[in-house]
Amino acid sequence: MKKIILSIVLVLITTGLFAQVQNYSVGDVVDDFTVTDTNGNVWNLYDLTSQGKYVYLDFFFDTCGPCQTTTPIFNEFHDTYGCNQGDLFMISINNGTDSDAEVIAFENAFGGSFTHAPAVSADGGAGAVDTNLGITAYPTYCLIGADNTLLVNDIWPINDLGTFVNTIPANSNAVPMQCSLGDNQALLVGFNVYPNPSTGNQIHIALGNSATRSEVVIYNVLGNVVYTNTFSQNTFTINANLSSGSFIISITTESGTANKSIIVR
Repeated sequence: MKKIILSIVLVLITTGLFAQVQNYSVGDVVDDFTVTDTNGNVWNLYDLTSQGKYVYLDFFFDTCGPCQTTTPIFNEFHDTYGCNQGDLFMISINNGTDSDAEVIAFENAFGGSFTHAPAVSADGGAGAVDTNLGITAYPTYCLIGADNTLLVNDIWPINDLGTFVNTIPANSNAVPMQCSLGDNQALLVGFNVYPNPSTGNQIHIALGNSATRSEVVIYNVLGNVVYTNTFSQNTFTINANLSSGSFIISITTESGTANKSIIVR
């Protein structure tokens, strides 16, 4: 009986049942897809690979404990190899259950201190990609080659940055490179909200650049707009009268858009 059970286990392993990309085998050409990240940027897989990029996908959802633990490492990988400016492109794909606001809140809470990879929610078409690849467990990290074939169907376990580095194809020209933050990321770094947690009134904002006009939108966790206003100075106070809960503050200036979460008690 033990021999029979062992044989079944071996068959399951060798047939790839536990591989977390279920709809493709290594070497298969992956279908093209187009998604829009939480900052409004549109990404097309075949456009990226036509530039010679190797594309790393991170499949996640916001309440997934292992996702919360490994997302900072994925973002460290993204930051270390040039923030998608080199031969490697990293993008986080939600399982299709979370809105833009929920994904932004997840990244703010668990994304870590490195520059974050683009993240796509259900609003940006993440669910269709998740379904197409047949993702069955989270997080799933996989790698698609510049020839559009699946190179690695499950990068796991994630121990540290080296786990991802060890999957970089030898024929790529990927090297560690400085991450050019750009104006949008500079705004993100210098965008301060206080107090946080807040009572919902007298929310103070301080921008890190010399913006002359700031459009402020606050979303609840369902992605609904609960406040909007425009300011013409670097520091200002929001009187939004928010009820208890979690919210996303999105600020757009001529330099770009940045988001941060705030808790109201």
